[in-house]
Amino acid sequence: MSNQKFSSVWDAIEDTPAEAENMKLRSVLMMALEEHILRTKMSQLDAAKLLNVSQPRISDLMRGKINLFALDALVNMAAAAGLHIEMRVQRAA
Repeated sequence: MSNQKFSSVWDAIEDTPAEAENMKLRSVLMMALEEHILRTKMSQLDAAKLLNVSQPRISDLMRGKINLFALDALVNMAAAAGLHIEMRVQRAA
């Protein structure tokens, strides 16, 4: 068994660094959207209307089904929710 260490779970389970970075960004956006929905006490139906998606799509979001969401879809949903996204790019360690 290897004692290899990773900086995130995505680095450990994804095949390439690009895939791991994509999953990290998607997970951050999904958690921010979930937190926004919970904080504002929106129903899934109200959230779906606000984010211009179906209620089952919100259910998938709330259940963390990350494989069902593309990065651009999550950016669109965050913008529709009135969330501001900032991105920082730096060299990998």
